[in-house]
Amino acid sequence: MCDTPAERELAEELAGFRPDLTAAYLAALPGARAAVLARLWRGLVHEPLPWIADRARGGDGLSVRLTDGRLLHGPPSDPWATGTAVAAVELDGVPYDHPASLMAALKVPGGEPFAAELDHSTASLALSRTAPPPAGPPSEPWEWEQRSPDGHPYHPTCRSRPGFSAAEQLAYAPEHRPVVGLRLTPVTGATVRGSWPSQWRDGETVLLPVHPWQAEHVLRGRLVLPGPPAHPLLSLRTLALDRQVHVKTALSARLTSQVRDISAYSVAHARATSELAARVADRLGGRLHITRTLAAAGAGTPDLAVVLRESPYVHAGTGEQVVPVAELSGHFASHDPHRRSARTTEFARLALGVCLELLDLGVALEAHGQNLLVVVDREGRPRRLVYRDLADIRISPARLARHGLPAPPMTGRLLEDDPTALRRKVLGCLVTGALGPLAGSTAELGALLEAATRDLSPTADLQALRTEELPVKALTLMRLSPAGDRWAHLPNPVRGAAER
Repeated sequence: MCDTPAERELAEELAGFRPDLTAAYLAALPGARAAVLARLWRGLVHEPLPWIADRARGGDGLSVRLTDGRLLHGPPSDPWATGTAVAAVELDGVPYDHPASLMAALKVPGGEPFAAELDHSTASLALSRTAPPPAGPPSEPWEWEQRSPDGHPYHPTCRSRPGFSAAEQLAYAPEHRPVVGLRLTPVTGATVRGSWPSQWRDGETVLLPVHPWQAEHVLRGRLVLPGPPAHPLLSLRTLALDRQVHVKTALSARLTSQVRDISAYSVAHARATSELAARVADRLGGRLHITRTLAAAGAGTPDLAVVLRESPYVHAGTGEQVVPVAELSGHFASHDPHRRSARTTEFARLALGVCLELLDLGVALEAHGQNLLVVVDREGRPRRLVYRDLADIRISPARLARHGLPAPPMTGRLLEDDPTALRRKVLGCLVTGALGPLAGSTAELGALLEAATRDLSPTADLQALRTEELPVKALTLMRLSPAGDRWAHLPNPVRGAAER
């Protein structure tokens, strides 16, 4: 049964054009509600929400008291657990089994629009789970990015796609494995950085690749031409044209936390950022490849811009594969438990070593499960890392100078010297977006971090990782109060692992 507007809307659409999926969609709804409710409960238990007064453990779970005296009660919540489900959370004794209904009942600032996003997240997650599982190992490299239906393991709006109909999700979302026909929009006087492909020029006019959803919903009235076919990747608005080139499109829709457009700042600095990051990465002796920005172009507005990037797949040698870290647990799943644990530790040691060393040099990567990929050999051993999408990294001029590296040829938001902000960028993304989901629990994460950092070169950043509370993005707070990144600080599991 469909209980909410978004659930009913998708069900009605499916009944009209894909009735064969209706039963599977309805069957997936209870599990999707429980999965999103678990993510929301994690935020209510662990994030610094201003209307929560205190939290206390009870014999059968956790109680959360609101500043107005009302009481939430639910099951225990491990902030690093993945694949969890919460059947219901009680508010003053009344059980709620739908995250949107619970958020609406809380009646807190920002709760109404967030409840609508939770509704979309639940309905879209159920639709994603109707995608048939992969028939076998990937035969094309982008198929690694189309294997999981569930999205971000900790984000309550993991599958929120407001503005996307059921037909559009089936046509464009990676878990449904479509081929997407991009569009081309002519722009005269476009800003171009890098060498723009000749086939996308018409004299002085530049043809910008456009996502078909953007063409239909945002760029109405503009001339739109047929474009090349492409394969959607984990981020949905980034697509593989082939094994060599990926295209990042502007998508003026809020997916998880952000509207996925491309700023004029990103277009202007994309090439310089890529070149600087690659030069710094060269100091790591081949352990990290930065996917080069080939070109960027825009019309001066964030809703009409594009970045062309080198494909991560070009960095695979004979017999190697390039796997997004978000899909690494699935790659390791076929190994026996001992081998899987060894491979996970090898990856964690490689990723932490690379990201902390690069941070010391002056570049803070946003190394979460989408942006960070790992090159694995025939035996599944992690060999090297590949990083893509430099739009939200941070660069420290002071650290670069300390190592004799030239100052970055840019100004603006990418530059940051504050150690706390730099560590948040690296650790908040790498631990929350990569290592935490691989570990799957606080105890396992503590053991993984302890083993992976034991022999790394000592730096102040490593010391912070091992001794200070772990910074994580407060994903629920960020949706209730959308004013940039907000942070929670969780107990450091490394200390517990060392004590054990």
